Amino acid sequence: MGVTRPFRLAHALREALAEGYGVSRLRADVLAGLVVGIVALPLSMALAIASGAPPQHGLYTAIVAGATCALLGGSRVLVTGPTAAFVVILAPVAERFGLEGLVLASALAGLILVVMGFLRLGRLIQFVPYPVTTGFTAGIGLVIASLQMKDFLGLAPEPLSGEAMWHERMLALGAALPTVSLPDVAVGALTLAVLMGWRRVKTQVPSPLVALTVGALASWALERFAGLAPATLAGRFGSAESPAGIPGTPPLFVLPWHLPGPEGPSAALSLAYLESLLPAAFAIAMLGAIESLLAAVVADGMTGQKHQPDVELTALGIANVAAAFFGGFAATGAIARTATNVRSGGRSPVAAVVHSLFVLGSVLALAPLLGYLPMASLAALLLLVAWNMSEARHVVQVVRTAPAGDVAVLLTCLALTVVFDMTIAVTAGILLAALLFMRRMVEISGAELIGPSHAEHGKDLPPGLIVYDIGGPLFFGAAHKATSQLFALDRKDVKLVLLDVEDVPAIDATGIVNLRSAIDRLRSGGIEVLLAGVQRQPAEALDRAGLGPEVVARHASYAEALSEAKRRLAG
Repeated sequence: MGVTRPFRLAHALREALAEGYGVSRLRADVLAGLVVGIVALPLSMALAIASGAPPQHGLYTAIVAGATCALLGGSRVLVTGPTAAFVVILAPVAERFGLEGLVLASALAGLILVVMGFLRLGRLIQFVPYPVTTGFTAGIGLVIASLQMKDFLGLAPEPLSGEAMWHERMLALGAALPTVSLPDVAVGALTLAVLMGWRRVKTQVPSPLVALTVGALASWALERFAGLAPATLAGRFGSAESPAGIPGTPPLFVLPWHLPGPEGPSAALSLAYLESLLPAAFAIAMLGAIESLLAAVVADGMTGQKHQPDVELTALGIANVAAAFFGGFAATGAIARTATNVRSGGRSPVAAVVHSLFVLGSVLALAPLLGYLPMASLAALLLLVAWNMSEARHVVQVVRTAPAGDVAVLLTCLALTVVFDMTIAVTAGILLAALLFMRRMVEISGAELIGPSHAEHGKDLPPGLIVYDIGGPLFFGAAHKATSQLFALDRKDVKLVLLDVEDVPAIDATGIVNLRSAIDRLRSGGIEVLLAGVQRQPAEALDRAGLGPEVVARHASYAEALSEAKRRLAG
């Protein structure tokens, strides 16, 4: 049979090269990669800071994970790196376990993703309902935006533990409002205004490049001419070894458990410690899988290509493990950067590799300049990312137009994401969506008893025959409703029941139990049973359950079954 698809790493790269890769394609990919790299450079630093890590670790993530996933993945244009969705999971991990725990949790998540890829679970992500994904992404956007207020306003709140709830953090920010820094507010507001206004300008120059340059110049001018010093990367993260706050060195190999913990040097690695990281690792893996495959689907729609989800999950897992051994943390496919890549002309994994090389070159050549970036400007960039991520217009549209059950699922996921975390929100959302699905299955499933006296369908039925027409899947919840009238059937003039199941596309264990019980009850009363129009899945399920044709007679169509019923009654 050959090699199974999850093991065919580098599927997208192989496919792109097999079609022929010339100079024109290389030029287009290089230009697209440079544009994406300009966008990813400040964003990676901002996301690292928001996640509780020094800014260079976001850059290391974009370099290592971005190139690894591009070379091994199943999507031609997907761009991988740190994303805003992870912030709500990673920030508490970083506060509780330090950089060591953050990187180790990301590596464990990578291993989980590799297993998911090998088990061919990529296509299962499509079963996560739209209200669930919309709800938790909107909630994540709200949390990210609220947490940026600290740097955007230059606040100095009281420190909180890593387990502090969202409302406790908001109360701490509210209490710190008297410490607001007007220079930071001015720089942040100016950056945000340029970010929003530049999108209306028809140019290939990315808005973050322009806005952050303007913010850095404004910060320098305030300090140079007014003696006011907004917080910068160098001021926040600078040290004697790295005055700019970002080392001008490439990502170097490091064992994750040798990185600093919450209180300095790490303790010895243990199974108990890894076990304490597993819940966060599982959440990172699930969110990474969902966001990466959603981004791949968006990319498919923009390019007309088709990604391989299992290959993508496997590559994403390998990329997260690899990044962890170079100081990187959780990475996944980024929808905004992927869309920028496609719009800029990228059509193969080479573009994403060029984006990683650009970030690497910037670390080596521009580290001193990057230290001048204001914290308020980076916060403004994340505020815009959070707004775009929340998709507020889609949320409002769903609330206004969707059925009440879907609205309840969306709002529940949003609220739980904000108040607790994404893991609880997605778990509760999927459970609610499953219950809603079951209720809808019950609503569309039904049955009708048709006898000789039936005004429309009873003309061809001889005395003693009852037709029981079942419609819809016989799943749990719906099965009892569909077979309930058979249990109540107790008519002395009935000699044979024809079960018309032509409209039953599927049956589960509960449906089989209910159907068997109904057949046994009818036979115990001396009533024969025929089945008409059994479809493939119900037929196979009934065979396995011991209700094959030798036990209950079947006929391919209702007409054949009716003829057989008439023959038996006549005889």
